Amino acid sequence: MQKPSKPLRRGQKKLDDLNLMREFYAEELRAVANIQSEAVVRAFAKVPRERFLGPGPWQIVHLWHDLRPSKRYRTTPDADPRHVYHNVLVAIDPERGLNNGEPAFLALLIDALGLQEGEHVVHVGCGTGYYTAILAEVVGPNGNVTAVEIDSELAAHARGNVNYLPQVMIIEGEGGEYDPGPCDAILINAGATHPRPLWLDVLRLGGRLLLPLTVFKDDNSPQWGQVLKVTRRANGFVAHFISEVGIFPCHGARDPELNERLKEAVRAGDSKSVQSLRREQHEPDNSCWLHSTDFCLSKLAASE
Repeated sequence: MQKPSKPLRRGQKKLDDLNLMREFYAEELRAVANIQSEAVVRAFAKVPRERFLGPGPWQIVHLWHDLRPSKRYRTTPDADPRHVYHNVLVAIDPERGLNNGEPAFLALLIDALGLQEGEHVVHVGCGTGYYTAILAEVVGPNGNVTAVEIDSELAAHARGNVNYLPQVMIIEGEGGEYDPGPCDAILINAGATHPRPLWLDVLRLGGRLLLPLTVFKDDNSPQWGQVLKVTRRANGFVAHFISEVGIFPCHGARDPELNERLKEAVRAGDSKSVQSLRREQHEPDNSCWLHSTDFCLSKLAASE
């Protein structure tokens, strides 16, 4: 006669329930963000988001709510981690309006990077490290993630949070100045008016850069714009916009004059015409969507 199975211990059942919740969460992100990479889905199902948020209860915000800091947050009823496995922002520092970003949006960006196992990816503006850990799971133990965070307190938290992932290195510093060496992909998790030259320089052939280009407003609200994807080819850089974005500014990657030019370019409403990023010096003409002395987002196709 077969012996009856032993009932699960309460702690084990709670863990199994939480693992199942993460799987549902990852599948929901697959649907919402149209994720194509199975590795990205698996990463969201595996990484414990609550590890990167501090102890609960947590303050969360739904995206359709008023985004002013005084209006946005509601507190979860308890510290059950299941509350954070939804497509919601979770406060890291509510006084500054600083949050662990929208999972579906970051899933879309990570998926757009087209990461492969064993690649080197750079994450600028890593916060407390949750999406850095997602990136690490995607590239696997043979890959590398270099994460850069300018806020010393956040960098310290991130370093402690990802200490179980040997392929991750957390750097406290400015993302446009720290040289990570040759890399396959770069995710900038803050709003800029221009790409820093270093980000383009370190991309390997076929390397991808995702950069939110945003317009500054004179208040403490997120900056709005679009995410630019840049891919390095043998004879230049292919570039196109992939998504709208609202995000906080990137220190060291904002220029007042370029902010005004970007504002004018956005008003023109033809961002879909952008096909390449040019670095060679040239006079501005009708093919330039956003022109500066260091780079130009061009309506011309990249050289083959």
